[in-house]
Amino acid sequence: MTAVTGYEPALRAPSAELGRPRVGHIDFLNCLPLFWGLARTGSLLDLDLHRDSPERLSDALVAGELDISPISVMEYLRHADDLVVLPDIAVGADGPVMSCLLLSKVPLEELDGVPLARTTSSRTTVRLAELLLTESIGVKPEYFDCPPDLPTMMAGAPAAVVIGDAALRASLQQADTFGFQVYDLAEMWREWTGLPFVFAVFAARREFVAEHPELVREVHSGFLKSRELFLDEIDVVCRKAARWAKFDVETLKRYYLSALDFDLGERQLAGLREFARRVGGADAGFAPDLRIHLLETGRTS
Repeated sequence: MTAVTGYEPALRAPSAELGRPRVGHIDFLNCLPLFWGLARTGSLLDLDLHRDSPERLSDALVAGELDISPISVMEYLRHADDLVVLPDIAVGADGPVMSCLLLSKVPLEELDGVPLARTTSSRTTVRLAELLLTESIGVKPEYFDCPPDLPTMMAGAPAAVVIGDAALRASLQQADTFGFQVYDLAEMWREWTGLPFVFAVFAARREFVAEHPELVREVHSGFLKSRELFLDEIDVVCRKAARWAKFDVETLKRYYLSALDFDLGERQLAGLREFARRVGGADAGFAPDLRIHLLETGRTS
């Protein structure tokens, strides 16, 4: 790993006519590594950064309101022909992820035909839960959408799908209070397929790449440097984050180093393609064997 020691902006300033690229940032703890590094390297100054939930950022990228953004995998797959994926960076897991969970007061085998509250914050996690329950467990609950408030979700159903910071709180702090079992969806996928699961990729709109290829490559490079700097300074980051995130330093460090997978290499792409194969079709809005367009970076490794 190459340490990033300077504070000079990593991106060259775009022309005044172009303005700064509009870039999305997931406002969850799982994307704090990128935000920390972008601020520390100075790259943040060269971006028109928009912080929001995963589903809102996905909609904004698809609508052309953002140029580059993390996007939920389900939304990416539905719009793959219009997007170019940035390689080597994603939000996923190669085992337990701790923040994409199925919570249930009854054994999973008893969820057939019973209510299950699903979060409105992540279409990908919801679809993964549906796939695992149907094809791996063999049950079909009666799903209903619910805001990501755990007491509300568990009051109306014996089971719920939750993500992000709410899921971390549920698994680490609330399981005994509400009396539910915690099932990690990324771990279930890994045990079922042997592959990592990718929850979100970073993508740019194809027309923006065509018009500004070097700028997109510079933003991509800034993301990678940001991630490297975060890992170099992880103890500092976790100490600072623990003051407001309501999680202790060791929990945050375990989450970032052991649970989350920020890579997008061959194994992660294989997991992404396997998910597309299993859920793709006319009803999903994309082909099971769709093509993934990757940004050409010019790197040889």
